[in-house]
Amino acid sequence: MVQSIIALGLDRSVVRFLPIFHEQRDYRRLFGTITMTVLVIVFLGLAAALVLYGFQGLIGRWVPDKPTLTVLLILVFLAPVQALDDLLVGLFAVFAKTRAIFVRRFLLAPGLRLLVVVALIASRDDVFLLAVGYLASSLLGVAIYSFLFLRVLRDEGLLEKWSLRDLVMPWRQVLGFTIPLLTTDLVYATMTTLSVVLLGHYWGTTSVAGLRAVQPTAQLNELVMSSFAILFTPLAARMFAKKDHIGINGLYWRTAIWIAIFSFPIFAVTFSFAQPITLLLYGSRYEQFAPILALLSLGYYFNAALGFNGLTLKVYGRVRYTVLINLATVAINVFLSLLLIPRLGVLGAGIGIMVALIIHNLFKQAGLRLGTGVNLFEWRYLRVYLGIALCALGLLAVQITTSASVYLTLGLAVLATVLLIRLNAGMLEVSEMFPEAMRFPGVRLLVSGRRSRDALK
Repeated sequence: MVQSIIALGLDRSVVRFLPIFHEQRDYRRLFGTITMTVLVIVFLGLAAALVLYGFQGLIGRWVPDKPTLTVLLILVFLAPVQALDDLLVGLFAVFAKTRAIFVRRFLLAPGLRLLVVVALIASRDDVFLLAVGYLASSLLGVAIYSFLFLRVLRDEGLLEKWSLRDLVMPWRQVLGFTIPLLTTDLVYATMTTLSVVLLGHYWGTTSVAGLRAVQPTAQLNELVMSSFAILFTPLAARMFAKKDHIGINGLYWRTAIWIAIFSFPIFAVTFSFAQPITLLLYGSRYEQFAPILALLSLGYYFNAALGFNGLTLKVYGRVRYTVLINLATVAINVFLSLLLIPRLGVLGAGIGIMVALIIHNLFKQAGLRLGTGVNLFEWRYLRVYLGIALCALGLLAVQITTSASVYLTLGLAVLATVLLIRLNAGMLEVSEMFPEAMRFPGVRLLVSGRRSRDALK
């Protein structure tokens, strides 16, 4: 919670401003924005730690025991460190250093934490070692990647343009853009927190446990989307700086169908085969929550499948519209939760979250008409979405009529995904977007079909 507060959303908004400043060769604001973000994170992070230490006696009243409070006092320093880590990932994305991002997020960070866990097991130590180890590994990761980022600046010829005397920190420009957009965090926080509070009040902890168990699984439908998001905003921001609105439209819709198709296996498993996957992951006690998993999966997949409409609005600076639809979505979710949860319990919570996700996404999609240059829908991609809908409904029909085992359902989901990729290989344009992937024989065989007429256009 502290991490999300102290960053003020700057770690996400700089990926919009820095590419623009870079394209404009405004190096004073480029370095000023980086410096400003680091200062905000470090200052507010240390301030949060000092507050926690200063009022630990008061806070201790809500903490079950002293050892737990001690762990909290250690882990609070993770907030600024992890916020700086997220900032570094964004900085590497600005300069299109995808390999560095991959190594940091999927190799170095998990590897360092794995070493901490191994040390914990080997020494048979307690949770204090884990807390200190997590903090130390995060500090080491930030130090390594700070050094690597300086090398990137040197290789790009930018390091010599840095001057402390000439720095311009655009506080009003950046914070005026960033702080209102924190309402986006409010949307997702309300969906989760309000449902939990109301379920706990009206239906007890069993319903809360069911919702909290299946929701992370449903959120996996946004996994591919979050991976693409790292590079989408910087690239779209550079196009925006060049006024290349046609390029942004092409980037938007190509990315959208990639997300829709490659998120489909997760959607098929969590929506069409929600019943067997719930039994496999959580056991028979949670079987009753399978419909909730299906509802939430539909909402999260719908939010992902239409692409980065929210990020595109931010790239174009549509702040007022974004704030309005965020507040409207919060109001809708609150209304639905108060209406449905007392009557339907966890089913009402699932319906409320799903509807709020879908409405919020439709609001964002409609906002693309506000002079972004992105078409509301690309009709040549209609067959992609129709194919996804037919495959999902077909797999759901198989599950309802046959009660297939989980292993058969996983196989059918894979086959349906292969079919979707094969039918839409031309539109995916794998050789253009990810030429390195064509080195693998399996990929070449999968996408070697005749390019569609639409893709050739």
